[in-house]
Amino acid sequence: MRELPKQFGDVSEDLATRYLEQKGYSIVDRNYFARKLGEIDIIAQKEGVLHFIEVKSGRADFDPVYNLTPAKLHKIINSAHYYLKSKKIDMPFCVDALIIRGEVVEFIENITL
Repeated sequence: MRELPKQFGDVSEDLATRYLEQKGYSIVDRNYFARKLGEIDIIAQKEGVLHFIEVKSGRADFDPVYNLTPAKLHKIINSAHYYLKSKKIDMPFCVDALIIRGEVVEFIENITL
């Protein structure tokens, strides 16, 4: 039976969370939804910096990094600003990506266009 996309995404985000925790990140929030702006998969903190992390995973026939589009990044950045404002947080932040190919995790810090 084929795994549903939501279940596949949840498994990938669980793997990403474990990876980040092993690298010394503290998980602050998961699946944060900013209405009309978008969702942030994982919000983590390390060394005084807040990381807004997009998780992309895929099957063997397509590299998930190609799902990281300028439009998606724009939504994440807007959602990050909304999160900071709504929580009244004033600290450095960056937008990162975690690309999962099977069991291999690639962490791309501070992605910008």
